[in-house]
Amino acid sequence: MSEQPADDKAHIRHHLDFTKAEWTRAEPEGVTLDEVVEYTFIPHTDGVTYVAMRKSTEPDGTVLVFTPSEWEAFVLGVRDGEFDLPDA
Repeated sequence: MSEQPADDKAHIRHHLDFTKAEWTRAEPEGVTLDEVVEYTFIPHTDGVTYVAMRKSTEPDGTVLVFTPSEWEAFVLGVRDGEFDLPDA
């Protein structure tokens, strides 16, 4: 039986205040898409600013939380084409 992955940010989620979050839509400049990823920077009481990411069409849905180093690795992967779809 497969177990669900553990939420490695469970110990900090309840300290993150999303009420004043300013979400940024991740879409090409000058283009408005119906469904995109949104991200925001959220300061934590431990002095670290985490990055949260959600689906624009589900603002009350799942929010992923990244440490600064996780976010940096993600951004570098995007820039390097790691998540590009293969050519058909």
